[in-house]
Amino acid sequence: MKILRLAAAAAAFLLSLGAAQAQTTLRIGLAEDPDILDPTMARTYVGRIVFAAFCDKLFDIDEKLNIVPQLALSSETVDDGKGLIIKLRPGVKFHDGEPFDAEAAKFSLERHLTLPGSFRKPELASVDHIEVVAPLTIKLVLKSPFSPLLAQLTDRAGMMVSPKAAKEEGDKFGLHPVCAGPYKFVERVQQDRIVFEKFADYWNKDNVFIDKIVFQPIVDATVRLANLKSGGLDLIERVLATDLKEVRGDSRLKVATAIELGYQGITLNIGKDKAKGPLSQSAKVRQALDLAIDREAINQVVFNGEFQVGNQWVNPDHPYYQKSLPVRARNVERAKALLKEAGVKLPVSVDFLVPKGAETETPAQVIQAMAAEAGFDMKIRVTEFATGLKQAEAGDYQAFMLAWSGRVDPDGNSFIFLHSNAPQNYGDWNNPQADKALEDARLMTDPAKRKASYETLAKLVQEEEPILYLYHRRIIIAHTTKLEGYKQMPDGLVRVVGLKLK
Repeated sequence: MKILRLAAAAAAFLLSLGAAQAQTTLRIGLAEDPDILDPTMARTYVGRIVFAAFCDKLFDIDEKLNIVPQLALSSETVDDGKGLIIKLRPGVKFHDGEPFDAEAAKFSLERHLTLPGSFRKPELASVDHIEVVAPLTIKLVLKSPFSPLLAQLTDRAGMMVSPKAAKEEGDKFGLHPVCAGPYKFVERVQQDRIVFEKFADYWNKDNVFIDKIVFQPIVDATVRLANLKSGGLDLIERVLATDLKEVRGDSRLKVATAIELGYQGITLNIGKDKAKGPLSQSAKVRQALDLAIDREAINQVVFNGEFQVGNQWVNPDHPYYQKSLPVRARNVERAKALLKEAGVKLPVSVDFLVPKGAETETPAQVIQAMAAEAGFDMKIRVTEFATGLKQAEAGDYQAFMLAWSGRVDPDGNSFIFLHSNAPQNYGDWNNPQADKALEDARLMTDPAKRKASYETLAKLVQEEEPILYLYHRRIIIAHTTKLEGYKQMPDGLVRVVGLKLK
């Protein structure tokens, strides 16, 4: 009996040991494969979801859109708005074991500013130089006051990378990224998976409960949902609004939603259109296309009324939305009259670049049918998302169905798309008055004055139509009930700290 009791005790010990050693893995389904995993060079929304797991920022946002410290402890604006002193969190390490300190923060910010091809450079354009004030204190010295700066540091411009790894890897850093987040990079197989494992020396490790995270790009929303329901995935992003009823009716699943900070729109090629088509040559033709579209009908028919229609770079609930410029009603007769005034030959042929996926292709088809009634021939050309971005950069399109995931400050939704020569001004729109309005808003701290400046910009955009803003998506995340602690914020990111798998 004694031997049996010992054997039973040994078996129980081995079972408990096995349970203790069993790794938990969170499998997340993405709507696209991200671009480069280098915060200086990256530009996709889906990439930002992945960065949230491994690349901490100086600051973050909370559920009420307040800016809160992350790798920083505090900030102070000095020198009449031309200086920002940031105190850094002690005891932070990068994934390669290197310490995060003022020198490392200075390196990361300077890399964002100087690396050729950096998409962070315009976000930090106000920064003249960075000073190391103390081992854990830096000072950003600005060329002029810049009200959106702190908000910029809540995103990729505020992500810190290991100086040692960045120097060693050079332009290959995105293949082996090293940051200071909760998880460290393990491997990436393009179009298949991106794997991370828990970082043992993370500064907030007591709130990290899952051992491994695997991101899997699955473009087809129906397939993503099927994988979630079958147990192949634990969480999926961008659930289709038309699938909400099915998800809510499944007792094994939960839904988390929020109206996004960004927008869905159609960027129109004004300055780079090699064919010099009517859309690029005449604001009246662009206005006609706008008037041919019924935004609320798209919302009801395609998205079950779950989204929010809009006509600006911020949603109608945002404090910077211009209520004096409401969404125009669809007016096909007026659209036809504008085309007649423009003297164009009908139908107006448009090369319509659309990223692959139901959430873009379906509304594009509805827009195609609506526009046809006014005299447009929208020739839909579906491409993989990253390919579409490259074609947009080269000007190889006339209309581009393009979403923006959004930023806390309105500058982050407008400047990089609407300012002349800005890196994501894919339509090459050039308007000195718009440039001034954007620049003035960056200098102001008074919300009323900033809003007045943005009103000037909004009027110019409605007149010249470089971007047709359509609607603001409801961020819809679905996950298994085995996942605990998930909260959705309006920036659409999937934050993994604090999550548990039962």
